[in-house]
Amino acid sequence: MRSFLTKRMIQTLVVLVGVSLITFFMMNLAPGDPFMMDPEMRMNPEAVARWKELRQLDRPLHEQYYSWLVNLLKGDFGISLIHNRPVLELITERLPATLLLTGTSLLVALLFAVPLGILSAVKQGTFLDKWISFFTLCGVSLPNFWLGMLLILLFAYHLNWLPASSLRTVGVAASFYDYIKHLILPVVVLSTGSAAYYIRYIRAGILEVIGQDYILTARAKGLKESTVLFRHILRNSMIPVVTVVSLSLPFLFTGAMVTEYVFSWPGMGRWIIMATLSRDYPSVLAVNVIVAALVVLCNLGADLLYAYFDPRIKYR
Repeated sequence: MRSFLTKRMIQTLVVLVGVSLITFFMMNLAPGDPFMMDPEMRMNPEAVARWKELRQLDRPLHEQYYSWLVNLLKGDFGISLIHNRPVLELITERLPATLLLTGTSLLVALLFAVPLGILSAVKQGTFLDKWISFFTLCGVSLPNFWLGMLLILLFAYHLNWLPASSLRTVGVAASFYDYIKHLILPVVVLSTGSAAYYIRYIRAGILEVIGQDYILTARAKGLKESTVLFRHILRNSMIPVVTVVSLSLPFLFTGAMVTEYVFSWPGMGRWIIMATLSRDYPSVLAVNVIVAALVVLCNLGADLLYAYFDPRIKYR
């Protein structure tokens, strides 16, 4: 196990360096500059040259990347070119709101996906199974931004039941009920697609296991159907489910950015979209490295969970 973890950590470092390298050069070689957002500076070549010199953007690209990488290893993500503040400070301000949204969405998605996936598999071919399959088809087909705007139009403007934006009501004392009201619409948008994917994988995993010989043997021994389902069927069908849930976490995080933009959620989404459009290199690089690290860690977590659900899997 120790050699396995060591190898994975080395792979993680290689992946993160590769992601940062590709992102850095793609951002810098793309047309446009951060100062293009300021019309006054654009008219003054001397101000542009001074601006680049102060931020070390006049140096060769390989020197800029080396300097950024050395600072990253020290825990310094750099200074935002637009906000003129440390990128790490901007991330720590916005990350809690993003984690609240993604964590709640994941929990809601699993709370719906697990029982519906089990029902769909156990009731295969029935009317209930067809309706659940129809829901999953709709869930994976609807774009987040379109569903978000539709829900805002219906529940915020026409019915006036729920707020359309932000994390809490401005000018009103913060309360748990107020936070819940603001969470409902973005959580519904973000969890719908995830729940649909999870249901399909849970259903497929159970159907693959349910006809195996050891399941027939367990039933022949007189075990209760609930015992057969939860102790034998579910545990042995969890490996593909663990895979899809683990790999979907980073995409849930990045998908939250579009949802945050639609609902004006004060998380990382709106900030990173504006940073990308404004060529804020340090901010975009920092978020890409964080997402890449999240992907690698989720893969590692999935590998470790495989051994838990299936004791036959050993890592040496």
